Amino acid sequence: MPPKASLLTFLFFTTVVFSQQFPIAKKTPSTETKHGISYTDEYNWLENMRSEEVSQWVDQQNAWTESHKVAIEKSYNILSKIREYDTRTTYSLPDRKGKYFYSLLRKDKKKAASLFFMKTLDDEPIEIVNPTKIYPESNVNVYDFFPSRNSAYLAYKISINGSDKQEIRFVDLFKNRDLDDVLEQVKFSQVAWNGDRGIFYKKNSNTDFFAKDSTFKLFYHKLGTKQIEDELVFDASKNEGDIWFFTNKNKLFLVETNKEETKRTFYHATIDTNNFTLAKLFEDDIYFKFLNYHSGRIYYSSKEYNWGDVKSFAVSNKDDQKSIIPQLYNNLLMHAYFTEHYIICKYKNSGANFFNFYNYDGTFVRKIDVPSGMDVVYDYYDEETRDFYFGVYSYVLPFRNFKINILTGAEQPFFSANNRAKATLFPINYFETKTISYQSRDNVMIPITIIYKKGMLLDGNNPTLLKAYGGFGVVSSPSYDTGLLYFLEKGGVFAYPEIRGGGEKGKKWHTDGKGLTKMNTFNDFIDAAEFLIKEKYTSANKLAITGASQGGLLVGVAMTKRPDLFKVAIPKVGLFDMVKFQNYTTGKYWLDEYGDGEKENEYKNLLDFSPFHNIKEDVNYPTTLIITSENDDRVPPLHSYKFAAKLQNRAAQKNPIYLKTIKQAGHYGNYSTYEKRLNETADFYNFLLYHLNQ
Repeated sequence: MPPKASLLTFLFFTTVVFSQQFPIAKKTPSTETKHGISYTDEYNWLENMRSEEVSQWVDQQNAWTESHKVAIEKSYNILSKIREYDTRTTYSLPDRKGKYFYSLLRKDKKKAASLFFMKTLDDEPIEIVNPTKIYPESNVNVYDFFPSRNSAYLAYKISINGSDKQEIRFVDLFKNRDLDDVLEQVKFSQVAWNGDRGIFYKKNSNTDFFAKDSTFKLFYHKLGTKQIEDELVFDASKNEGDIWFFTNKNKLFLVETNKEETKRTFYHATIDTNNFTLAKLFEDDIYFKFLNYHSGRIYYSSKEYNWGDVKSFAVSNKDDQKSIIPQLYNNLLMHAYFTEHYIICKYKNSGANFFNFYNYDGTFVRKIDVPSGMDVVYDYYDEETRDFYFGVYSYVLPFRNFKINILTGAEQPFFSANNRAKATLFPINYFETKTISYQSRDNVMIPITIIYKKGMLLDGNNPTLLKAYGGFGVVSSPSYDTGLLYFLEKGGVFAYPEIRGGGEKGKKWHTDGKGLTKMNTFNDFIDAAEFLIKEKYTSANKLAITGASQGGLLVGVAMTKRPDLFKVAIPKVGLFDMVKFQNYTTGKYWLDEYGDGEKENEYKNLLDFSPFHNIKEDVNYPTTLIITSENDDRVPPLHSYKFAAKLQNRAAQKNPIYLKTIKQAGHYGNYSTYEKRLNETADFYNFLLYHLNQ
């Protein structure tokens, strides 16, 4: 192997001229047979993600991709511009949890954010957690935090090097000192307090980093004791079920979803005694949505109504049913917040979001509307003054914070000593945001949000970024992004379709895009691209697609099914080998969404859209940047490794295929510091602008 400097020089030169002198992945053909169907996999060796051979190949791929980044920056480098945009951006209010307010703030942009708390919004923030003091050499973040019932203590989760496995640590808020308690092997877990005495949490049993997930056990930790002494409260190992839980005053509620994702079983216990036992409440199907427990009643959304309603029954008698808030047709119930006085419902319809306030008997009290194209978020509700604090933002407008008195209706912008007003980056009507619909190939109307500079000529020659998710019933929301602002200001178009598989139009929207109907999701996305081209927003030579996780799979399917539609593809942390996804980490929880490879008809369906298996030898696929993370224990990097290797190693591939593996990072990349987040954003849009303007 040549010296590293010589290799980089060679790779830099070859990248500039777009020669496909990528690091070659060896081919080790093996025949895979299942349900009588055989195929050849030449890249099984890349599934051994921690091997020295794979690590060397990944490092060479990163060097090749980095050299191209350096070349791009001679033409496009928006780093300083988005840094400027960030300094002029306003943000949401601190989180109100329990009695106090909390914020993650960066004292040093080259270090992870610390957690601060304030007793009032105008107080000087007090630092209570500095994660870099705990792990100074790691990519470390405060992932979430949970005050005890009386805000005497705070439990917080720390994420280390991107893994979904985390630690829970504790702070005494009255004395602002760390406790000695440290809980390890915590994964996909809420934290639920038992008064100020201790917490409930889920613990993972995996020893192999990328093995099938084994987070089946709920434990109780009493403050001041060692983790080894923690009490096992519930064990779902036998059924391999997923568990979810929360506490409400002196009650613990636990929900177990069975392995097949068809049934949920509900348990509860009174926990203000030293000895407590979970008792079974009832069973229901997967579509029963538990909302809350309040004053002896369970509140839920029923399976009968697609858009979401609120019903309740007595915890002691499931037959004591009441319909509280009926569904609002064509308005999706996204969240229901329960306060002492009101049930606050957030709704979404085509292009708009709003809050409705109801009394507990279902009487309508007040509505809070925001302009079309904007999202509205719940900040907090003051029980004493009846003031409701909320934030409004969009893809192109940063947060604006407001408060409204629910009794009088008096509304006003809200500022504090730590959250002052800033001038907007652009006039409020500088960008056009519209939500319209296009028709899918099977005659379903799909909502799509399209954003561009107002007055811009739409002649089919505009650089365009098409992005979507479309899975697990997830409801899309805007994401304010200063990199996107720059792209739009330079004449770009952004489009986000609400495709089937998501939950934007209710439960049926999800079921029409999962399992054996999953291809609807990918077809909707491809149809969105054809719509944008037909309506002259862009052309195939100016269109890029991106998405992350399920959205990464979406990009992989679209570019392998219809490579003629796209100039650039940037899939992030995507699934690409769909016949093996269930063998690793959390894949076994996705059988309902994608299909079970152990069933012949579902296996055939998976093969039909699996990006890795649909790469053809004689096709030149779009210029592609595949982004993954070495510690992603949700969607393991093997998917990206195999996809990149197979795309690259074909004579027909003339457009470059780049692989970027982020070190010391997991599913969400390495955003531990502001500088790393800034650089990742700049790299993405530099690549996009460079290749769309070729």
